[in-house]
Amino acid sequence: MDYNFKDIEQKWQDYWRKNKTYKVDIDKNKPKYYVLDMFPYPSGAGLHVGHPLGYIASDIYSRYKRLNGFNVLHPMGYDAFGLPAEQYAIQTGQHPAITTDKNIKRYREQLDKIGFSYDWDREFRTCDPKYYKWTQWAFIKMFKHWYNNKTQKAEPIENLIAEFERNGNLEVDAACSEVKKFTAAEWKAMSEKEQQEVLLAYRLAYLADVMVNWCPALGTVLANDEVKEGVSIRGGHPVEQRKMRQWCLRISAYAERLLNDLEELDWTDSLKEIQRNWIGKSEGAEVWFRVEGSERKILIFTTRPDTIYGATFMVLAPESELVDELTTPEYAEKMEQYRQEVKRKTERERMAEARKVTGQFTGSYAINPFTNERIPIWVSEYVLAGYGTGAIMAVPAHDSRDFAFAKTFGLPIIQTVIRPGEQPTNPDSWTESYDSKEGVVINSPLINGLEVKEAISKICEVIESRGLGKRKINYRLRDAIFSRQRYWGEPFPIYYKDGIPYPLDEDKLPLELPEVDAYLPTEKGEPPLGRAKNWHTPEGYPYELSTMPGFAGSSAYYLRYMDPHNDNALVSPEANQYWENVDLYIGGTEHAVGHLIYSRYWNKFLYDLGYVCKNEPFKKLINQGMIQGRSNFVYRIKGTNTFVSYNLKDNYDVTPIHVDVNIVSNDILDIDAFRKWRPEFENAEFILEDGKYVCGWAIEKMSKSMWNVVNPDTIVENYGADTLRIYEMFLGPIEQSKPWDTNGIDGVHKFLRKFWRLFHNSNNEFEVSNDEPSDKELKVLHKTIKKVTEDIEKFSFNTGVSAFMICVNELTDLKCNKRAILEPLTVLIAPYAPHIAEELWHQLGHENSVTVASWPEFNEKYIKESTFTCPISFNGKTRFTLELPINLKPNEVEELVLADENTKKYLGDKKPVKVIVVPNKIVNIVVK
Repeated sequence: MDYNFKDIEQKWQDYWRKNKTYKVDIDKNKPKYYVLDMFPYPSGAGLHVGHPLGYIASDIYSRYKRLNGFNVLHPMGYDAFGLPAEQYAIQTGQHPAITTDKNIKRYREQLDKIGFSYDWDREFRTCDPKYYKWTQWAFIKMFKHWYNNKTQKAEPIENLIAEFERNGNLEVDAACSEVKKFTAAEWKAMSEKEQQEVLLAYRLAYLADVMVNWCPALGTVLANDEVKEGVSIRGGHPVEQRKMRQWCLRISAYAERLLNDLEELDWTDSLKEIQRNWIGKSEGAEVWFRVEGSERKILIFTTRPDTIYGATFMVLAPESELVDELTTPEYAEKMEQYRQEVKRKTERERMAEARKVTGQFTGSYAINPFTNERIPIWVSEYVLAGYGTGAIMAVPAHDSRDFAFAKTFGLPIIQTVIRPGEQPTNPDSWTESYDSKEGVVINSPLINGLEVKEAISKICEVIESRGLGKRKINYRLRDAIFSRQRYWGEPFPIYYKDGIPYPLDEDKLPLELPEVDAYLPTEKGEPPLGRAKNWHTPEGYPYELSTMPGFAGSSAYYLRYMDPHNDNALVSPEANQYWENVDLYIGGTEHAVGHLIYSRYWNKFLYDLGYVCKNEPFKKLINQGMIQGRSNFVYRIKGTNTFVSYNLKDNYDVTPIHVDVNIVSNDILDIDAFRKWRPEFENAEFILEDGKYVCGWAIEKMSKSMWNVVNPDTIVENYGADTLRIYEMFLGPIEQSKPWDTNGIDGVHKFLRKFWRLFHNSNNEFEVSNDEPSDKELKVLHKTIKKVTEDIEKFSFNTGVSAFMICVNELTDLKCNKRAILEPLTVLIAPYAPHIAEELWHQLGHENSVTVASWPEFNEKYIKESTFTCPISFNGKTRFTLELPINLKPNEVEELVLADENTKKYLGDKKPVKVIVVPNKIVNIVVK
């Protein structure tokens, strides 16, 4: 029987499906292990070979843990809401549910072909009302809770109301929006609407006027990663910054916990650092600067209040409400032009362009509270409205951006405090020599001679004692904007009464997405849900018209997999107590901030409420690298339809053209397929070399526009799923990006054929011996067990593949067909190549699946060397080597060496004066 991978793979995929091989339930007799792939969004294009990289890695590890006796949860589902499906619906008029369902079926078909060990009974999609009922439920819970800074956890809003009834908000320490202080009497005197507006400022899910990325053409708010260079990634439409009333999640309340709890996670240091930077904890002070000739004050936050003496100007964010108030008439037109320019950039783009100096003077001045100097107030895009207070004091001698700004606009640069051992941030700003031992102190008598920390503390004391401000801890982490003006998303379980939002009763969930006549905003500019008929409560109160963003459904999906068919809870206590959290999470670096922050926040909130048992959702996280495309090129002679082969192109004036890699094999173009590829090439002519057309190549991002997208279906069809799985792992370390190179697939496929032949004779008949294995065969096996086990544990899958290849070559050389060797080897390769392993396991006489086998045990005794190659020297010069048993006594070694024929040959008539034996290393015979 030849290795017919098509029949074998189809046979075992049918078997797994029929027998529900990978179905998993709670089993308290086994340790649990939860392996999760990041939620895929099913696009119309389907999978390309880069997508399964992380899936294959997680599948290998899942199978490995199952073979080691673990009860493994390895689920898969779909992040099905989002902008792409909605845009397609707008273009075609087809309901996004239809295209989403079609795309999911395509994804499922492709995933099944690759042979993943998913428990498909747990599959769900976020656009299913049975699923998004629990997203709505979680939103209502956030709406009904506030964050108590004293207890450092979320608490019911009823607790807050009770405190207001007793003491007002005078003693409340909460993460909240800006709220005026009030007494219990004042609270009780408020109308219901006024009370609800106050409570809204405390809720974890709240409404606020915030700056957003608004795309007029799409009629919706976009996330930062949906915008590039001022236009939407989808469609290329202009995007501007606009202040809008939006739902937000108060993620910033959890900033300190999100920061501190990183320490307990088995994540890479680089990933943790990305999260730390995004959370961005800063300790310093808030200080009020008085505006000249006005009662108005400007609040700034600084991490270096000790440098306040050197503040020579102020800068406001372009979005600041103070800009209109402070801009004088002579600068009004220029200011409006400048703000319009900045509106076209996202905050992320402005941060990336921080070195680019732009700005506009307001015409107003502030007073430095420590020097009483008059300083100008400017506006610049490098100051962000959402970070700190949206205003800064600029100290050009101590900040590189302030320094660049001052140099560009000719603003003063004053030498301020530099203490012994501290270097100036901008040495160019110092006009006199700087003595690192003595330091320089100018115009700062309060902190003369103090170290940095002491000076900061001293200035903070003065700021607070003079009523100029207070100490403050700031975080860069912003609350998540949770509204999208789209159709294809989770409806908010919110209705409005007198303009105030109220949550639906939980027993009314899910609030299902209504039908609409079009997926565009209404003529009034309302979101598409404004087109829905009867979109209101039975009492006539209107529902919220925005929908939730893409990350809503993906923030807690890992919990739903634990208990996907529970109609009464997101996850039951029993299921959560058993599965706890994700042991291994694999996904792309593009989610290093957004998704992971949102999921961690969501989990911590549910942890506060007692719905989950673990404080963190993902114990270990691995970011897989990207598989890059290997592009191919043909070379057209300019002005003709003639194409010249790669090695002849320098003889002609040619234009390189990307060609579909699927009509190229090992860089050789299929000329007939090329002529059929596009109509303009139907009559193409070719200048060949050795009768072939050789294509050029380059490594680029895998993209349809570069025609270098490789469909995994093609690889599976031509080589098999096991070849695809092993080849993707063989490309390189899982964490690194690497190029796809079809040229290497043949080698992996030949390896599997060679592995198959170990079990079959020259007539392709199954033939395995029950004879006892030799020491050499056992050594090969146990060396492989050790290496493959260690490599899987280290997620070093590529070196594991190499170990298999070496093993098969060595066993082939030994002509090994022993059951005692091949049976454990079959189990060993099963995580990598499950189809061929199942077939061989069956041929070995097993009725059960190889997935219920036990991982082979490594025995060190089989790889210990029993002999060593000993150099035999005469007067220090090596003459020959001798294979000797290990750990012989020196006199036994001497006896064997002197008895050897080679020794006698080199000694001749001479007798040794001395024989020096270095145990297990060398023998030197001294001769006169």
